[in-house]
Amino acid sequence: MKKIYFLLPLLLVAGEDFISDFEYREMLYRNPRGVSCAACHGEHGEGKDIVSYRDDDNQTITIRGVDIGHKTLAEIEAVVARNHPVMPKYYLTHEEIEAIYTYLQQVNSEKDESMAELENEQNITE
Repeated sequence: MKKIYFLLPLLLVAGEDFISDFEYREMLYRNPRGVSCAACHGEHGEGKDIVSYRDDDNQTITIRGVDIGHKTLAEIEAVVARNHPVMPKYYLTHEEIEAIYTYLQQVNSEKDESMAELENEQNITE
């Protein structure tokens, strides 16, 4: 009987999630298959410079990650599904792409709300 009482707390804890949905989505965005989306698309999907170099005519060429922070789920799925000269092929499932999309929507919504609050505070103090 003592063995059952010892195992009972373990059984109760085993039903809880190890990480939250938000943490799972963030993890996928930051490192879906060993290469981070954020490395090229920025912290919130806003896009960022990946590399700059000079060509044979001494012109600066910059390769930039596209802004995906406000794309639709369908747009993101279509891009991830095809081959790119720069972007790696991730072989993400629909559920993984949807999780990344949901993460971007959430962090951009929070960022937009913070910016609106900051603008309101600035307008009040002026």
